[in-house]
Amino acid sequence: MIDPAGRKRVGIALGGGVARGLTHIGVLATLEEEDIPIDCVAGTSMGALVGAAYCAGLEVAQLLDIAAETGWLKIVTPAWPHQGLISFRKMESWLKDQLGEVDIRDLAIPFAAMATDIETGKAVMLSEGPLARAVRASCSVPGLVEPVAMNGLLLCDGGVSDNVPNDAARALGADFVIGVDVFAPAYRSYLGPFGVTLAALEVLVENAGGGSQRADCTIVPDLVGQSYVRLSKYAAFIEAGRQATRDMLPTIRAALAEPSKSL
Repeated sequence: MIDPAGRKRVGIALGGGVARGLTHIGVLATLEEEDIPIDCVAGTSMGALVGAAYCAGLEVAQLLDIAAETGWLKIVTPAWPHQGLISFRKMESWLKDQLGEVDIRDLAIPFAAMATDIETGKAVMLSEGPLARAVRASCSVPGLVEPVAMNGLLLCDGGVSDNVPNDAARALGADFVIGVDVFAPAYRSYLGPFGVTLAALEVLVENAGGGSQRADCTIVPDLVGQSYVRLSKYAAFIEAGRQATRDMLPTIRAALAEPSKSL
């Protein structure tokens, strides 16, 4: 699809990665500063949270403030261990306070959150309905966070089935998709057998749904060995996103300057 102004429509696919997903703030900030258009956003897990806030109209400066002020206690509550150890019900309420009780279809920028139907294993693209609930579903890591009932389905983290949702960005109308992969698998030999298991799980999640292979361009911040849970590292994550985006700007500009194959 070509924008009426004669340029390619740019979609951003923000991958999951728990706290590492704060890296996306640096990516979006740099693209915006460099006048790279952002016509639609698809996000998984923390990528869905950051993407939803951006598409709802929050300025990058506001995202930075939220990252600095938000800890796990603001978004997590213990859960009766039937379907998960913790719940993101508090996250859903927090998002409503931050963004309002809005429907995804009413956002300033087209957006979709990716979730997984825990009963069938299929990827579910949430592009309509309550925004806060969709983001909560996309972030609900199975086994740890209780799943979310939505649209007649029982939904969990989108990273299980589609961690970097490039196809969802295309479905929103993107002609050129920039994927952002914040997983960066690493073998931690000092952890023994657990290190092998963790590396294998990272590889599986990173490649869920085709991984970065379906993007036209992929931004891969240097996050090898970085924490998945330390929200307090937000400044380092955001700077990693900025640097990786700056490194890819020549590639992005060159691709956007090329005529579309559909012309």
